[in-house]
Parts: sequence; C-alpha cells; structure tokens
Amino acid sequence: MTLEEFLTARRDAGRALLVPYVTGGVTPGWTDVVRAYADAGADAVEIGLPFSDPMLDGVTIQEASDRAIAGGTTVTRILAELAALDVEVPLFAMTYSNLVFQRSAAAFCAALRASGLRGLIVPDSPLEEVGELAGAAAAEGLDLALMAAPSSSPERLRAIAARSRGFVYAVTRMGTTGEDGGISAEAARLGRDLTALTDRPVLFGFGVSDPARAAELARHADGVVVASALMRRLLDGAGPRELGEYVASIRRALDRPLDREPDEQYAPLPRHRRRPDRQDPVGPLPRG
Repeated sequence: MTLEEFLTARRDAGRALLVPYVTGGVTPGWTDVVRAYADAGADAVEIGLPFSDPMLDGVTIQEASDRAIAGGTTVTRILAELAALDVEVPLFAMTYSNLVFQRSAAAFCAALRASGLRGLIVPDSPLEEVGELAGAAAAEGLDLALMAAPSSSPERLRAIAARSRGFVYAVTRMGTTGEDGGISAEAARLGRDLTALTDRPVLFGFGVSDPARAAELARHADGVVVASALMRRLLDGAGPRELGEYVASIRRALDRPLDREPDEQYAPLPRHRRRPDRQDPVGPLPRG
C-alpha cells in the first residue's frame, strides 16, 4: 500500500489526518519519538533529513538540524535506523535537493525505499524542474509530495495537484516554517481550492502550533502536518513520552469537532517495514 493509498483510506473513513515531524538523528534514540507519534494517533510521520542550509525551515527546525549534524548523524545512518524500525503507519522523508542530487535522484530514491520509506518532499525542487526526481521516485514506488502556496495561481495549483503524489502539502503562509501565525482567509481558500481540484489528501503545514489551530485548519482541508511545535518541545528537553502526549492532544482536537468514532473503526493497514509482503502492491524493495 502506498503512502497515498494509506492516507486516502483513513481520510475516506472520516478521519482528519495528522502527520507529526521529527528531525532524524536529533537525539540519541530519536526513533523512539517516531514510535510515540504512531502510538499517539499519527497517520504518517515525516522524517527530516538534516541539511546545513535548510532554506525553507525556520529557526526551530534549523536548530534541530544543526544539533543532528553536530552529533554526527548522516543520511546513511538515519536510513539504517529507519530500516530497523517497525511502526504501523507510513514514514516519508523531507530534505533538500543538494542531498538528493549529490548521489543522483535514482540512487537517493532507491536508498529511501530500501529503508522502508514510502515518500518524500523536496521543497526546493520547483514544479518546472521536478521531472527527473518524480521519475526516480515513481520507479521506486515512492510518493513525491509537492507544496502549494497561497500565492499560487489557479493554473499552478491545478498543475501541482495533478503532479503531486501521496498528498498535496498546502502552505498556510509565505515564508519559513514556525509556530507563529494565524489562520488567514488566503490559507482557508487554498485548502478549499485544492480539495476541489484533487481527490488526493490535502494537508496544511507551517504554523500548526497547537491543537486548536490544527482543528481549525483541518476544517478547510484533510489534515495537518505538525513540525516546529514538536521540535521546540524536543529541543527544550521533552522526551518521547511527552511528545507522544502532545500528539495525542492534537489527535483528540482533530477528532472532537467531527464527532468521530474511536480509532477501532479503521481497518488494520500494513506496517512500515523494510521488506513488504508479497501481496504489497508497491512491490519488492531494492537491496540496501
């Protein structure tokens, strides 16, 4: 089952989607954070691959990346740790094109898929130049999610919605990631416009700083990505248990407005794993 199929199945069951973020290698035992997120009700987890010049990230994610790099983490080490991880939701990577193309898009995507990842976001690869990366991702069964901004024209939104895979990442505001910012009329319009253009899930990111804001944004799309609010807590000393509790509070806020039934209504779905079952439609993974 692909990332998009997994998220779509949960959305179609009436669930607002919740995708928390963690920077790979930010602390020893950081994969315990991924497990805590999954146990707390995440529908997927975004794994940041640290880069020294993260142009889209605000101060919090930059600090998390700097800490991970200073601790000696590498993409190879992160992927090896993910290959040994077993959780019940799909995982996908977020990184920058320098890390992708220093190997080649094909080699990078093969390495991601061998670790069990199901998708990726590369925010500094613009729509007009994404062809090689999109082809490499598709060849490995990875969903390449694209970003859409409030400033995008209707024609560009249509092209992004058609080209994106996994989900469409709707940016709530112009600028970098961070916790600040309200819910603007432009952001709400963006969510409505994208959901009218595509049946694939639309998730809001940037400024999803607390449960109430997450619930409000989810009214205009299919769910939210939460990053800086979680990384700030981690950098300030929170461990996996505390981070899981915060994700659970967002999960409750997302569920409450729509009066959803408990999570038991959702059918079991494939686990994140290095080697999929034979019937997995994604097919066999390349050897790592």
